Amino acid sequence: MARINMLSFTFCLLAILPGNGAVDSLRFLVIGDMGGLPVFPYTTPVERGTAKEMGIMASQYGPSFILEIGDNFYYDGVANVSDHRFRDTFEEVYTAPSLQVPWYLVAGNHDHNGNVTAQIMYTQTSERWNFPDLYYPLSFTVPGTSDTVDIVMIDTVSLCGNVLDDFHGYQPKAPENLKVAEDQWTWIEEKLAKSKATYLLVAGHFPVYSIAEHGPTECLVDRLLPMLYKYRVTAYMCGHDHNLQHLRTENEGIPLDFILSGAANFIDPSVEHVQAVPKGSSLFHWADLSALGGFVFTEVTANNMTFNYIDASGKMLHQTSLLPRKL
Repeated sequence: MARINMLSFTFCLLAILPGNGAVDSLRFLVIGDMGGLPVFPYTTPVERGTAKEMGIMASQYGPSFILEIGDNFYYDGVANVSDHRFRDTFEEVYTAPSLQVPWYLVAGNHDHNGNVTAQIMYTQTSERWNFPDLYYPLSFTVPGTSDTVDIVMIDTVSLCGNVLDDFHGYQPKAPENLKVAEDQWTWIEEKLAKSKATYLLVAGHFPVYSIAEHGPTECLVDRLLPMLYKYRVTAYMCGHDHNLQHLRTENEGIPLDFILSGAANFIDPSVEHVQAVPKGSSLFHWADLSALGGFVFTEVTANNMTFNYIDASGKMLHQTSLLPRKL
């Protein structure tokens, strides 16, 4: 079912849009854990397969930007701003003309193993790499409307601590610098409290909830989750676990969605923590070892925000539509 499903995908998109599909929208892709390999050829078949399908879909639907939510380079980030990995694992992989749009990035635990400052500095070198600081805000307007999308990009490693062994599901224990962590917690709450956006998203590397190898991140469940509820965040987006997931919880009748997109370089089928998330919250999990990865395509209109989970063959695996915030 490599390409025939694109027709049904188009139909599904148009079905959620008013006015015969002729409506303005904001579109973007969400990927995580794209980071290739530290040895030649510095990529994986999954990374290349995902990049190819991203290019095909982007050429058809014209995303305004791409979010990459951490682990940009395996296994130890980059050494400096001239590191060849920027070229071999990023620039020469995502080559489709349709992917030459702004990319907005945060750091993952593997990036923190290396020189994160170099990744931030690369913003001055690349025309599409946008990583201005460890954490920063983004704001977009849905074309043709007054509706807005705020995205709060956060650094979960400096909030919670690093995970030196990434292959045994260990939890981060504590932030390396408590003041740096507390400063960011304060900043996050300020940004969430001030947002009047139609849709409010938070994006970080570690998951709040996940049924896979790493499971819920205790630090984020303790500190971030109450803020997500309090300020009526539309969804939290993350990677870290190498699969695709959708979870949903509720607080006083208000839903909160968790969009996990971590299948852009490796695929891990673990469901080790299926009992560690709230009962009934796991709505979708995908980790097909025979596939070449996957990503999330997001479409935002005045009526809804739709997340479409796509594998590297172009098959739509799952779709969910979220309503504007009730402030």
